[in-house]
Amino acid sequence: MLAAERGAAANTLAAYRRDLEAAREVLGDVANATPEALEGLGGAWSGLAASSLARRCSALRQFYGFLIDEGLRKDDPSGALPKGRVRRPLPRLLSHEEVERFLAQADEEATSERSDAVRLLALLELLYGSGLRATELVSLPVTAVPRDAPFLHITGKGGQQRMVPVSTRSRAVLSRWLALRKGTSRFLFPSSGASGHLTRVRLFQLLRALAGRAGLDPERVSPHVLRHAFATHLLEGGADLRVLQMLLGHADIATTQIYTHVDSARLVELVNSRHPLAKGQM
Repeated sequence: MLAAERGAAANTLAAYRRDLEAAREVLGDVANATPEALEGLGGAWSGLAASSLARRCSALRQFYGFLIDEGLRKDDPSGALPKGRVRRPLPRLLSHEEVERFLAQADEEATSERSDAVRLLALLELLYGSGLRATELVSLPVTAVPRDAPFLHITGKGGQQRMVPVSTRSRAVLSRWLALRKGTSRFLFPSSGASGHLTRVRLFQLLRALAGRAGLDPERVSPHVLRHAFATHLLEGGADLRVLQMLLGHADIATTQIYTHVDSARLVELVNSRHPLAKGQM
């Protein structure tokens, strides 16, 4: 159902499978588990982080909902699952200055026109300049880069399509990379591995190594941190939250609203400077 009806990504399917298998280790027959058995999961999973516990319980709630929809179970025992809401953590961030140092290091290394250095610069430009997810970036087909429009055609989570603008600077770096790229692979960032393209793990490693060379703490850098920086810095610059939702490919704007907490100082300043009461107009 997740694959056929919701179009869930492979990573999402794997995560649901792991969570249901973890429940089976405790419950045995998960589909026919009683509410009393589900109550015992709180003790069995007491060593888990709150976020992990919440994720497993969410998977089970959706599983029992599926069983009811399919007529495979009449009652819903999920009300007995461990309770507790997990506050979404604020994303780790890089400042404007740190991103500039990061880009400057990559730019300097790419002046040699070594293919690996230019590739890394292109990867970094697209992570920070377009806010792509790591999986979206490494699996980009060459056809996603149009010749006559400043947009990338992205297939995101659940197979959702969106268009993401590419800056003039990023387009120039992409042109350099395409001129150096060898082979006939259909992927923009090809690899000899089984997937045929650069892996997320390798992307992570390359970014952390670059961070060290730029004098940044490698532990603070990841593809997702650069995506957060893209979103936060756009919001600081005055971007509309709905536009940001579209650019990031979020299905629910509630996911995008995390950035309003990150940029709370700008929002307070906005109210103080733009609201009629702040100017004595009322």
